[in-house]
Amino acid sequence: MIDSQGRTIDYLRISVTDRCNLRCVYCMPEEGIVPMAHNEILTYEELERICACAAKLGIRKLKLTGGEPLVRLGIVDLVRRLKAVEGIEQVTMTTNGVLLGEAASSLATAGLDGINVSIDTLDRQEFARITRRDELPQVLGGINSALEAGLRVKINCVPTRQADPDGLLKIAAIAKEKPVQVRFIEMMPIGLGERFEGLPEEKLKACMEERFGKLLPCSDRLGNGPAVYYSLKGFAGHIGFISAVTEKFCGGCNRVRLTASGFLKLCLHYDRGIDLRAPLRSGMDDIELLRLLERAIAQKPAAHHFEQAEVAHRELHSMAQIGG
Repeated sequence: MIDSQGRTIDYLRISVTDRCNLRCVYCMPEEGIVPMAHNEILTYEELERICACAAKLGIRKLKLTGGEPLVRLGIVDLVRRLKAVEGIEQVTMTTNGVLLGEAASSLATAGLDGINVSIDTLDRQEFARITRRDELPQVLGGINSALEAGLRVKINCVPTRQADPDGLLKIAAIAKEKPVQVRFIEMMPIGLGERFEGLPEEKLKACMEERFGKLLPCSDRLGNGPAVYYSLKGFAGHIGFISAVTEKFCGGCNRVRLTASGFLKLCLHYDRGIDLRAPLRSGMDDIELLRLLERAIAQKPAAHHFEQAEVAHRELHSMAQIGG
């Protein structure tokens, strides 16, 4: 589908839950959030129906997120069902990796095309400080299990100015030994993320080149989004950067987001969008749902304005609540 800015919208990120088994300092308060009641969360049947209609409008790629998607029961079956939707070419998932070890083989069998694992440090004590949980061995084991299962693996790291540069280089070095894409994602000023200052991409690049050698631009298509990838001599994988705030890429944005409660978000920065849950549960047929989706996507904002302190209709929910 083409939106009002002439952009092709072919990518839908779907939050399947607001629950998470970690408490990352930039995402969720230590005590957690008040979770939605189960009847407020879209059922798998509702998600499948929305995706079938979205596919008729040109959505081709789906990303399952949370909270933490692997805490929701039946998630493997959802992957299988979404892969069977006519028009859907790819289903991937973003996870914190804690439960990935026991799920990787089943996810691969269900047809999952790839997995993104979020990890900000390889130091066990620092991991426990950031996530408020001592789960680093489980996450590293999950990454290995995903690779053994044949899944395409990407690692997402959100570096802050306070991060130990040597620790970030150790994360980058995972791509030296394993065929993975390690992406460094700029801190988004949403929810608790507003309290943290991200590490500039150029500074991180300089540290990498000092340690590993020249970053060579990679022309291969390695993902569905805005990451800019580089190769390094002797590396089995690649390094990527996603700098949504300082390197604005809204002109090429190809995505919309569906929250666990059924709210279709048109841009991460704004609280604007449209509720799909109420009309679905009031008996809306597929033709009406198609029209509703089409009208909503056509109104996708031209750009975010994270660089501005005050913006009307700014998103106030946490990343766990909106799906990132």
